[in-house]
Amino acid sequence: MADLDYSVKDHIATILLNRPARKNAFTLAMVDAWADRLRQAEDDSEVRVIVVTGAGGAFCSGVDLSDFKGEERDPLADKELLTRRVHRVALTLEDVSKPVLAAVDGPAVGAGMDMALLCDIRFASRAARFSEGYIRVGLVPGDGGCWLLPRAVGASTALRLLWTGDFVDADEALRIGLVEEVFDSEKLLDDVYAFAARLAERPPAAVQIIKRAVRQGARHDLRTALDLISSHQAVITSTQDSAEAFAAFREKRPGVFTGR
Repeated sequence: MADLDYSVKDHIATILLNRPARKNAFTLAMVDAWADRLRQAEDDSEVRVIVVTGAGGAFCSGVDLSDFKGEERDPLADKELLTRRVHRVALTLEDVSKPVLAAVDGPAVGAGMDMALLCDIRFASRAARFSEGYIRVGLVPGDGGCWLLPRAVGASTALRLLWTGDFVDADEALRIGLVEEVFDSEKLLDDVYAFAARLAERPPAAVQIIKRAVRQGARHDLRTALDLISSHQAVITSTQDSAEAFAAFREKRPGVFTGR
C-alpha cells in the first residue's frame, strides 16, 4: 500500500495517511499526493464528501524531518519549500468546495494538527491528542496554525497552545471547540462515515454553496454577505436538486440528488 491511499465509495472519498510506523509523519512525496488527491476529489462529480484520517492509531505526527536530511538549507530555500510544496495542501483545501472531515485517532502534532485544522469539521477518538509542538523545536507553525487555531478556539487559548506546545486530550479539545465530537476509538470511523453519508444525501450544490458562504462571511461585512447569498440563492433555486428537495419535502420521502 502507498504512504497515502485514496479511495471512493458511496460518494465519499477517503484520504488515508498510511505510514503507521512513523505515526503518519508526512514526506514531501505524501504532500504532493495529498494535494493531488484533494484536487481529484474536488473535480470528481461522484464525490460529495472527503474524509481525511490516519492509519495505525495516529492521525499525523507532522513533517518527517528525516525526509529533509541532506537538503541544502538557506532562508530562501526554506521559504520556497514551504510555499511551493507543503503549502499546496493548505491552499488546495482552501479551494475545495466539498465538505472535508478529519477523523483524528491518536496524535495530531505540529503540521499534523495544522492539517486537521484545515478540515471543515474535526471528529476525535478518545485516544486523540493535539499539540502545536513547533515551539518545542524552536520553530513557528508552518502550515497556517497561527491563522487557523485562533479561529477555532479563540486568540487567548490559541496563544497558550502555540506558546507552550502542550498536548490537549480529546475531552479538552471538545471543551475548547477544537473538535466537534468525541467517539470511542473503535467507533470513530463508523460514526464519521455515518455523518459523511448524511451530508452525501443532501443536495450537493447547496452543501457546497453553504460552505462557500460561511468562508466568504468570515471575510466580509453582513451587507456584502447578504448580497453574495442572494446571488447564490438565485443559482441554487434553478438546479434540479433544489426542485427535487422541495418535491421530496412535500411528499415526505427521501430526496434523490444528482448534483445538477
